[in-house]
Amino acid sequence: MALYDRDYTSAETGYIQEGASVSFMKQTYQLLAASMIAAAAGAYVTMPYAETVMQYRWFIFGFELFMLFVGLGMTRNKPGLNLAALFVFTFATGVSLVPLLASLIGAGNGAVIGNAFLMTAVLFGALSLFAINSKTDYSSWGKPLFITLIVVIIASLINMFILQSPMMHVIITAGILLLFSFFTIYDTQNIANGAYDSPVDAAVSLYIDFLNMFTALLQILGIFGGDD
Repeated sequence: MALYDRDYTSAETGYIQEGASVSFMKQTYQLLAASMIAAAAGAYVTMPYAETVMQYRWFIFGFELFMLFVGLGMTRNKPGLNLAALFVFTFATGVSLVPLLASLIGAGNGAVIGNAFLMTAVLFGALSLFAINSKTDYSSWGKPLFITLIVVIIASLINMFILQSPMMHVIITAGILLLFSFFTIYDTQNIANGAYDSPVDAAVSLYIDFLNMFTALLQILGIFGGDD
């Protein structure tokens, strides 16, 4: 009789939920890959205009923030529009990278770009797999990570406008790399646990993690890979 007493309904529900979770993760990483392509397109198209991009870098940065906090918010749960907002945002982030990429290429360190991307992809992939397979709950990391982010932003502004210390810049950049490595673990596990309503929102979180890790590695490799 034990064979007939098994709760097949519960088992079937579990399989359905697991399948939905896998599908959600698959869509998220597909959108993440598409976002990287959009960013690469933004950098490629505007690379010949690096000086102009440099002049308007604060306007571009402001537009990124607008798309991140307003554009993506207004289009949330609006199929089609949310995808357009995602790709406009990621395209803009690619444009904002142009001055850094152009400076590396101009200094003869163009190979650093490919190396940084490869290192970021490997690190990001390893952290994501760790988060998905880990039995530890990292949901409590949210507040400490956010507070650390605020501290890092303030330190960056102080160094940029007041201290202007190269050593402090290296320390802050290394801190950013470490911080967004932790964010990758936190965000990936949240996605796996169903904390996001839309694959677009999930992809935005992972894209920001990847972008900041990539930018940090670009700067670190550019500094230590130069001839100066």
